[in-house]
Amino acid sequence: MRAGERNGLTDVEGLRVGHAVVNGPGARSGTTVVLTPPGGAVAGVDVRGAAPGTRETDLLDPVATVQRVHAVTLSGGSAFGLDAASGVMARLERDGEGFPVPGAVVPIVPAAVVFDLGRGGDPRVRPTAATGTAAYDDAHAGPVVQGSVGAGTGAVSGGLRGGIGSASAVLTEGSAAGTTIAALVVLNSAGAAADPATGEVYGARHGLPGEFTTGVAPALAPPERLAALYAGHVNPLGTATTLVVVGTDAALDKVGCTRLATMAHDGLARSISPVHTIRDGDCAFALATGTRAAPDVAGVFALQAAAAEVTARAVAHALLAAEPAPDRPSYSSLLVGP
Repeated sequence: MRAGERNGLTDVEGLRVGHAVVNGPGARSGTTVVLTPPGGAVAGVDVRGAAPGTRETDLLDPVATVQRVHAVTLSGGSAFGLDAASGVMARLERDGEGFPVPGAVVPIVPAAVVFDLGRGGDPRVRPTAATGTAAYDDAHAGPVVQGSVGAGTGAVSGGLRGGIGSASAVLTEGSAAGTTIAALVVLNSAGAAADPATGEVYGARHGLPGEFTTGVAPALAPPERLAALYAGHVNPLGTATTLVVVGTDAALDKVGCTRLATMAHDGLARSISPVHTIRDGDCAFALATGTRAAPDVAGVFALQAAAAEVTARAVAHALLAAEPAPDRPSYSSLLVGP
């Protein structure tokens, strides 16, 4: 496989990504939205964390009636942040996108949240429907903005600053050659995304040739600093979560999308240690736009394997792109001194 042109979720034709941040004193939170092509995309979900905050995930069950979604909203603000999806719904309704009902449309917008309350100082400052609207208005098909933005603005990972990361792959062999698979991650984990014993970024082990050999990745953060940060980082129950949206241009049904979301969790297991704990609400969505033909069994196998790989790489990009905050170092800030 090789990386897509932008090495991000928007390499899947038709998907758009937008971010918005909450502004003002005490704020450190935001919202990220993934918009599907007109008419929606087939979707699935797999929730593995013990403390999730979600909306509209039951309708993604393969036996449920609705077959397509029109956006996925990822947000900070814990359960309060689920309100951001209402702003996305309002914009979609304005634009005529949604599940048709007599005289109207009902946009289908699954959502999931991460805990970041108070990380900017005031736990009452969090995303609202207006934040979701702003993220919708920001959505575009260009390179995915990564780091401490959108839903990753207040994210923390194992004592370090977390954030948004994305990666993509184009399959180059077999029946699925030419198929694109990509992931976007909100890294806000109780576990560490870098090895406190060596300083190595776990997800970078799964990088494509040349992907992590420029910039900060070749250098390793001092293990003693990482170990001290991780040892001092304790999340109360329900205050960590990593979210994933995996997308592909292959034609999959809801069962296939659900299995793709399951494979994304394998990518989290390769890039975060530990993961899916009692403190986390880890959740993965999968979207299939269907602009390419349905793969055969061998193609599905390759696609599923690639879903785990792009998720692990996206976690690494999230950690490496994060910026330090006054009260929280980033991985990259440890490379240049205390």
